[in-house]
Amino acid sequence: MFHLHKYAKELRERGVECKVVLDRDYIGEFPSKDIRGFFRTRKKFERLISTFKPDAVVIDRMSQFGFEAIKSGIPLFVISRGHYWMQNEWNLKTVYKNWLKGKLVQMRFKVDDQVFQKATAILVHCDYLVGVVKEHYPKQNVHVFPEGLDSSNWYQTKTMKLKHPCVGLVQRASWWGKNREMLILKKILGKMPEVNFYWAGGGDVQDRILPELEGFKNFHWLGSLQYPDKVRDFLSEIDIYLFPTRMDTTPLSLREAELMKNPVVATNVGGISEAIIDGVTGFLVEAGNHEQYIEKLKLLLDDKELRKQMGEAGRKFVEEKFNQDASVKDFLGAIRLYVKDKREE
Repeated sequence: MFHLHKYAKELRERGVECKVVLDRDYIGEFPSKDIRGFFRTRKKFERLISTFKPDAVVIDRMSQFGFEAIKSGIPLFVISRGHYWMQNEWNLKTVYKNWLKGKLVQMRFKVDDQVFQKATAILVHCDYLVGVVKEHYPKQNVHVFPEGLDSSNWYQTKTMKLKHPCVGLVQRASWWGKNREMLILKKILGKMPEVNFYWAGGGDVQDRILPELEGFKNFHWLGSLQYPDKVRDFLSEIDIYLFPTRMDTTPLSLREAELMKNPVVATNVGGISEAIIDGVTGFLVEAGNHEQYIEKLKLLLDDKELRKQMGEAGRKFVEEKFNQDASVKDFLGAIRLYVKDKREE
């Protein structure tokens, strides 16, 4: 995820004064049951605008705060990390099938649409999302700043023991539209009975996945692991990182796996190809093609030297393309296209 407090710290170290305000609407479920808490937080933001007097407001994902920035005339920048429109379409079919929730969410979509339209610019983490945003808002300003990672947090440990050979997945199960690709494991598990597959994760749609996989003796569900320590331990122990999905951008978990020197096999959808160098740091495969998954997994499991080479290349790639310093510079560069630095006046 995009760590706002850590990013704010990086900005302050570069002489940019900033404050982080959390939108209660995104801490709990939506629609929020804590109505009073929601309005208290909104009032907090309004007071911040009048006292802090920011030169720009940045909202991470869509937020009610966007309207307050628009009303105040302060330049607004919206960070869009995923395929917002496709995810909403799927959520209406699954999570928000309830009639009342569906209506409330559709009202929220209309609010979000206004914020997207009236924002000064939309900031995205990969080139793929530029095309997605432009498809909906052709005239909107869109800028890319790859989400940075601190590679020093990702180092080898020896505290977790798994059965080898093993393939690991770290994935939340929150959106059936993308997580349904995990059911490809049914065909893979049966064809590779000697290989252990470990899934670390869970979420709203896990009950649509686990019953399909738990019957296989070589499948192991670990639930959600404590981040980052237990995730680091897990990624230290696995032989290969697997990321089956029907939609994603440049997922954090995948890039963290590369920093841990794991070769990666992932579905070639969305922005995934921007987080992997096919044939160098891992392999891209077609969605739904279990034979390709099996072919690439076997190729890596049979060749320890190839796994090592790809693992080393993966860490180097992420350190160069997704380093935190470059990310902050790209972020500030986009903001300064529209907001003049008062220190230069």
